Amino acid sequence: MTETAFYILLSLTEPRHGYGIIKHVEHITNNRIKLGSGTVYGTLTKMQRDQIIMVYADEERKKIYEITLIGKRLMREEIVRLKELHQNALQYEGDFYD
Repeated sequence: MTETAFYILLSLTEPRHGYGIIKHVEHITNNRIKLGSGTVYGTLTKMQRDQIIMVYADEERKKIYEITLIGKRLMREEIVRLKELHQNALQYEGDFYD
């Protein structure tokens, strides 16, 4: 899973529209990640096609997105993978310092 996809899904702990996702990602990454609207909407379209997310509501030309059960399962698997990565990084990080 790409970092962009991960943060988009992480933002969907509650239903959000595209701009809300962009702002939430900026907030939780301390502005390290600034997603462009093309990137976000392209990723959302692919995720919707893959049934990872769905349109929760369509309010005044703003689509509100929600994560599906498939998306939640994928996130659980990704979190396990990232925890393993983190544990391994901590174990070996000292080997990269002089």
